[in-house]
Amino acid sequence: MIYLSSFLFSEETVRNPNIYPYNVFAEKAEKMLLFQPITILYGNNASGKSTMLNIMANKLQMEGLEYATNNKYGNTSYFMKFVDECKFTLADDEEGRTIREIPRNSRYIKSEDILYEIKKIQQEQVLGEGYIYEHVRRGMTKDQMEKLKGSYAMQQKLEILKFAQEKYSNGQTTLQMLDDFIEPDALYLLDEPEVSLSPENQTLLAEKLNKMARFLGCQFIIATHSPIMLGALNAKIYNIDSKELEETKWTELENVRYFFEFFEKHRGEFAQ
Repeated sequence: MIYLSSFLFSEETVRNPNIYPYNVFAEKAEKMLLFQPITILYGNNASGKSTMLNIMANKLQMEGLEYATNNKYGNTSYFMKFVDECKFTLADDEEGRTIREIPRNSRYIKSEDILYEIKKIQQEQVLGEGYIYEHVRRGMTKDQMEKLKGSYAMQQKLEILKFAQEKYSNGQTTLQMLDDFIEPDALYLLDEPEVSLSPENQTLLAEKLNKMARFLGCQFIIATHSPIMLGALNAKIYNIDSKELEETKWTELENVRYFFEFFEKHRGEFAQ
């Protein structure tokens, strides 16, 4: 399913070339992205892929957005000015009518969000509060919340969460957290979701996302430079490092080629 069809980043300029986030896009000849059910924003560190996701989250007013503070060049909030100058188009539904808004349960999820949730699980005193909060976020009424508090079902769930934290690694817990965060029929912006995941678990995550996009009506826009994620996801890939924001095959990306050449160099050691 596609909810967000395209996004055009601001084409305006400012006098000072160092003003964020205008400086991120100053050298880009192309500023529009067209989306598929899964779209990847590939780029090396400091390429601007995380900035792109946060700008989209702010423009769409998605849960998880982060506000950028005013910078030293004056009182103007250049970040919000840039966001206001961006444009987007929503996709058509199955009957050919343009969607009026993205689904309400859509969310911008950063790797640090997942790590924070893991730390929250590690703190028993806030475990119950976090469990209640997640249910309230999903629409639980006050009466339902009061019934849930102290219930046997809640105690059982908290015990499972504590056991999981003791038994599983951060990577395995990350997969469990993403299962909790991601619901059907929504748009998700994911910033390096593979952080702390082994190659095997990165593959498992990619398979989950592929299935969610195909069968559960989810759309994903993902920032990553992981060769595993790039190869395992059924995705359209934009090379954010390129001036033209080129659509690129995963095998042509610099990070992937680096790994390929590294293993080719050591091919003989695998044959022993």
